[in-house]
Amino acid sequence: QVQLVESGGGTVQAGGSLRLSCAASGRTFSNYVMGWFRQAPGKAREFVAAVAWGGRGTWYADSVKGRFTISRDNAKNTVYLQMNSPKPEDTAVYYCAADPDLVGVTSTDAYDYWGQGTQVTVSS
Repeated sequence: QVQLVESGGGTVQAGGSLRLSCAASGRTFSNYVMGWFRQAPGKAREFVAAVAWGGRGTWYADSVKGRFTISRDNAKNTVYLQMNSPKPEDTAVYYCAADPDLVGVTSTDAYDYWGQGTQVTVSS
């Protein structure tokens, strides 16, 4: 089992910045690909970003590429999502998730463990 706890959500003005954190406990954190997803009201959960075990491989949704940065610190068992220049359409509940391999890192089905989510609201 892997337990994931997100933090850092809140309200931010468009064009500002916000950093989300996700602390992991349980099984070896470095064995998992880590991802961020988000879900807006009335919409399906969608992929935002993912980072491979050692942190060198990263993937991003086109909608956040160039604005968001995912990173991880395996010594602290934590994955981060730096959100720069957020837009109102980035408003959603953000979830971190753990995936044991690289198959389908952009799909919710690939992830075995999920956090409870943290709300991000971007005001215009």
